[in-house]
Amino acid sequence: MKNKTNQITLTYIIAALFIAIISYKLAKHYSSYLNAYNFGFIKDILFIITTGLLFRYVLHKNYKRNTETYKKLKQTNEKLKESNEKYDIVAKATSDTIWDWKIPEDKLTWNKGIKGIYGYSQDQITNNSKWWFDNIHPEDSIKMSIKLYSFLEQKTEKWQDQYRFKCADNTYKYVLDRGFILKDENGKAVRMIGAIQDITKQKEEENRLKLLETVFTEARDSIIITQATSDEFQIPKIVFANPAFSKMSGYDHFEIIGKSPIFFMGKNSNTQEIEKLTQAIKNREECFTEIILYKKDHSEYWVSLSFIPIYNLEQDLSHWISIQRDITEEKKLEKEKEILIAELTRNNKDLKQFSYITSHNLRAPLSNLTGLLNLMDDVTIENSELKEIINGFTISTHLLNETVNDLAKAITIKDSPAMQNEELQIKDIFKNILSQLNLSIESTKPKLNIDYGNVSKINTNKVYIESILLNLFTNSLKFRSKNRDLIIDITISETNHIITIHFRDNGIGINLERHKNKIFGLYQRFHDYPDSKGLGLFLVKSQIETMDGTISINSEVEKGTEFMLTFKSL
Repeated sequence: MKNKTNQITLTYIIAALFIAIISYKLAKHYSSYLNAYNFGFIKDILFIITTGLLFRYVLHKNYKRNTETYKKLKQTNEKLKESNEKYDIVAKATSDTIWDWKIPEDKLTWNKGIKGIYGYSQDQITNNSKWWFDNIHPEDSIKMSIKLYSFLEQKTEKWQDQYRFKCADNTYKYVLDRGFILKDENGKAVRMIGAIQDITKQKEEENRLKLLETVFTEARDSIIITQATSDEFQIPKIVFANPAFSKMSGYDHFEIIGKSPIFFMGKNSNTQEIEKLTQAIKNREECFTEIILYKKDHSEYWVSLSFIPIYNLEQDLSHWISIQRDITEEKKLEKEKEILIAELTRNNKDLKQFSYITSHNLRAPLSNLTGLLNLMDDVTIENSELKEIINGFTISTHLLNETVNDLAKAITIKDSPAMQNEELQIKDIFKNILSQLNLSIESTKPKLNIDYGNVSKINTNKVYIESILLNLFTNSLKFRSKNRDLIIDITISETNHIITIHFRDNGIGINLERHKNKIFGLYQRFHDYPDSKGLGLFLVKSQIETMDGTISINSEVEKGTEFMLTFKSL
């Protein structure tokens, strides 16, 4: 602030002297009283100088006073600026947004945090409390406003609350709002200054921890948390256990805390599994095991147990968490299953032995019987009744011989430990089958459509694949419809090293609702054909499964039958 006192005083004196001189000149020109005017002129000059000095004094005093006032104002402004800068720095450092509410005028102002944290520009803000309350989440607004206005009527000076505040992008942040109230001499609230802190991350973490706690306490599996280490390099002591563990073990919570899980192990607990667990803890590695534990009443139970290390933010081991599931019933069923498998294996072995013995022991008498019956063909029999009896006996003998041969064939397929596979041309396989069925095809004249697709070769057992396809062709020819010409469609494709054969015909079909569970059974017949033995589909399924393939059927009466066969191409 510049001092202009001397300039103003000098200007005043010069201007006053100029006026005095002009007045003196005019008076001298028009008046004859020169001495009187000389005296008056000197008096005016002295008066001008005196008043000028007095004026300078007054201006100087006023300048000093203004200078002091200016300095104080400047200091105040600097302090205010520094204070605002501190508020902004604090707001940035603490995620706080400062607000100032002059209550009587309902004037509310915000610092820069309202933009930096919540995204509002100044033109989006209305400087009153309504804008504030309108941006509080509807579920929190009424509760918060009631608490705030109730607080304004009380004698306390500090207030805080949590609520959700809407951002400029219409999302919400959880905030902690704290305020300080100023009152007049009558105790009436006139001003309130506060700070809104963004606590969204803390709130989300709090909610996440509450959810984890709920999962932890409500989980059906037993969960325990132990210390990080143990002085004896054994299993560390338990610091927390959920209710499921108390229920499973029979111990109350206070009886569990401070105990090592080794406390629940006993004489039948596998020592190798215990050593495995303690070694994993020593190496700070995850461990999964199944072991026998003991309840409070000393009864045994099996558990599937995991032990997992937990690390803090500094990657230091802080705890171990163990999840345990009671698998006593599973172990019991597993043991029963092992016993059952052993019995089935033994029974199957006995059944195979019986089948071998039966088929072997029957072959010799059947051969002798067949030979004797063949000799009877050369003997002339006059008695018609005896001839009929011998004829029936011959037919029954042949059927019994075929049955023994079929049984031997089925046993051979089921008991084959390994198969000789070879690379075959798919067209050659069908050519060979059609050649074997030449007479039947010539007599029935079916319409045959074979689409080889992208398949030219197949790596499989030649005898089995030809037997399978021969059975399907034979069934289609045998069980054709009398009401229409027979059509056989065969489609072959390969996808992801799996060869699929779709075999369709428009024959008489099978009632799947009635026979679905018996389709591939042994000696199952679905039509009244005299030469149908019910063995073909059983052999087909046995052969396909021996080759690690699959077969499925879809059929409707008087519409036809479709088989889908799959084989591995490698």
